[in-house]
Amino acid sequence: MVEEMLFSTTRSAADVTGGAWRARAMNTTAEPVAFDIVARIAECAPELRSAERKVAALILDDLTGASRASIGALAERAEVSVATVTRFAKAVGCRDVRELKLRLAQAAAVGQRFLQSGAQPDTPEPLATRVFDELQTALAHNHHLLCQAPVAQAAAALREARMIYVFGMGGGSTALADEMRFRLVRLGRPVATYQDGLLQRMVASTVSRDTVVIALSTTGRVPEMVDSCRIARSYGATLITVTAPASPLAKLADWLIPIVAFETDFIYKPSSSRYAMMMALDVLVTELAVSLGDESRELLRRMKHALDAHRGGGDRQPLGD
Repeated sequence: MVEEMLFSTTRSAADVTGGAWRARAMNTTAEPVAFDIVARIAECAPELRSAERKVAALILDDLTGASRASIGALAERAEVSVATVTRFAKAVGCRDVRELKLRLAQAAAVGQRFLQSGAQPDTPEPLATRVFDELQTALAHNHHLLCQAPVAQAAAALREARMIYVFGMGGGSTALADEMRFRLVRLGRPVATYQDGLLQRMVASTVSRDTVVIALSTTGRVPEMVDSCRIARSYGATLITVTAPASPLAKLADWLIPIVAFETDFIYKPSSSRYAMMMALDVLVTELAVSLGDESRELLRRMKHALDAHRGGGDRQPLGD
C-alpha cells in the first residue's frame, strides 16, 4: 500500500508542484496553509532521493508514530541521517521537521484505517450481511438514545410552528433534509429545506418566534450550519437539532434529538449513521402525526385517495413512495 502511494504519481507532476511547495515554505513566515500531507508525500515521492524515500515509507506506514517520534528516532528507524529527515521535511513543503510532525499529527487524526488496506473479514461473508450487521448495530445503539430524547416536546414545537425550515449539509444530511420535508408535507406542515450554507444564513436572518428550524448533522460541527442556527436563535426561532450530543450544534438546541455514529474499520460502505438519522426523523414525524390525531388521519386519507385515483394500487401500497 505504501509503495503504491509513493510511486503512483509521475515525476513531471512532482517536479513542478514539489518545487513550488518548497518555495512557498521557504518564503513565508505566516501560519502554514492547510494541506494534505499524505497526498503531498505521495506526489513528491518520484523526485525524492533514495534515502528520503525511506523516510516517506516509514511515515506513511505509521503516521501516528512518526508524528510523535523525535527527529533522531525517525532517522534511526528509517536508517538515514538526521540531515536526511530535515531535507525530507522541506522537500514535501514544510518549513522544518516541527511543521512536518504537526501536519502528520493532523493527518493521523483522520484515522489509520483510511491508510491501510486491511479491514477485510477473516472469513468470507456476503457484503449484504456485513452491511446489515453494521446497520443493525447503529440502529440498536441509537434506539436507546431516542427512547430518552424529548421527541414529544419537539413534535409539539412543530405542531405550533407557522413555518418550518430544515437545514442539512453534506452527503447524508442534504438528502435527509428533503426526506424530512416530504414527511412534514404529508401532515400539512408549512416546510422548506435549505442545503446551501449562504442560503441557510439568509433564511436564518428572516425567522421569527413562530418559526422552527430543524438542523441535521451527524457530527454537529459544520461551521456554516452552526453559525446559521445561532443567527436563527438570536431572532427567536425554536431550534430542533438531530445531531451528536455535546457537539457545538447540540449546545444551541432548544430540543436535541441525539444520534451517535458508530463507524467501523470497514471504510468502503456508506456511513450507517444515515440510518440512525432517518430513524430519528421517522420517530419525530410519527410523534407529530399521532399528536395531530384526526387532522393527520384525514390528510393522509386524502393523499391516499388522490394517489389511488392516479396510479391505482392496493390498500397497503406505500403512501407517496
